[in-house]
Amino acid sequence: MKFLSYVYRFASNFLFLIMVYYSLNFLDKYNQRAIVAIMVLIYSAMRAASALRSFYFFQRIERLEGETRRLAAAAGEGHSAASQRKLVVNEVSSLRQAGEMKAYIDLLFLALIVLLCVSKIVTN
Repeated sequence: MKFLSYVYRFASNFLFLIMVYYSLNFLDKYNQRAIVAIMVLIYSAMRAASALRSFYFFQRIERLEGETRRLAAAAGEGHSAASQRKLVVNEVSSLRQAGEMKAYIDLLFLALIVLLCVSKIVTN
């Protein structure tokens, strides 16, 4: 399921990249192309800010994972409680890593879109 989520994220971002590429190439007038490119740049900046903010969130989750592991070791509860807690921490860790990978995919495509838009604005 994790692999399918990566494929979906890659495909949706690739579709967005293709859509931006074709929309910028089919506009003949420079003013129209520049306006569309600037609007896409603004949208990309907002998505990039959101992706970067999610890294801050993932960093906080990672710190909580470490604290939970440390407190579980110090508490010394029964075997079933410790194994249950370890299962939850491992699941949260895998979800965090998947979220980070999706954010990296988003940032890669957003960087490509920014390069495309800047090149269409700069060229006449």
